[in-house]
Amino acid sequence: MSKVVSISFRQNGPTYFFATGHFVLRKGDWVIVKTEQGVGLGEVVTSPVAINPEIHRDLKKVFRMANKEDLGQHEKNLELEKMAFDFCLERITARNMKMKLVTTEVLFDGSKIIFYYTADGRVDFRELVKDLVAKFRTRIEMRQIGVRHEAKMVGGLGCCGRELCCATFLCSFDPISVKMAKEQNLSLNPSKISKIGKRVMTKSGPGKVIRQNIMAHTSTVSLAEGGEIDIGIEDIVSTNPDNDLS
Repeated sequence: MSKVVSISFRQNGPTYFFATGHFVLRKGDWVIVKTEQGVGLGEVVTSPVAINPEIHRDLKKVFRMANKEDLGQHEKNLELEKMAFDFCLERITARNMKMKLVTTEVLFDGSKIIFYYTADGRVDFRELVKDLVAKFRTRIEMRQIGVRHEAKMVGGLGCCGRELCCATFLCSFDPISVKMAKEQNLSLNPSKISKIGKRVMTKSGPGKVIRQNIMAHTSTVSLAEGGEIDIGIEDIVSTNPDNDLS
């Protein structure tokens, strides 16, 4: 019987199965593997499990154990990711682009930097890519993701008070049907799930919802006359969802 382990390349990222080969691995070990994108450094996140080799005959094997030089390169990549994020965010702001930068990823060998972002539609980022190439002198990829993938990367707390499932144990996203949403009494219109950005009328005057505290069941409203107030849903006199503030 062969053994496999789950390996993660990023915190809160997806996991992939690799055959252990002749290596004796434990959870927490760092290993070098060969992927479709090249050589990668990953962390073993599960203990080895025996499987039938006929079922997973095409499974890739762990190439070797990571050494100090590999871990040092990993630390440098993390620093470069932060630098790349800050620079890209500055250029997005300077160019007034309608997109939200979520995170960056530097491939282990430094051959490419991937910038993950969300946007309401298509974004012309050709000039932005030129800025990034001129700065970092490597291949640049702009990858648009959905809000669920953003939540997985960024993390946070759910309405239950616990850390988001997608940022802890969920490895992939299954489609959500209308039936599932109805059974959980969820809004079928995504724009109605959050009131952030909505103009509301409160007992203290008109304003815009800028934050929500799910645990306290309150919202922070920026008043038109200045200042902020924390109010409960019962303190909102009326809403005007068709006239959002930008």
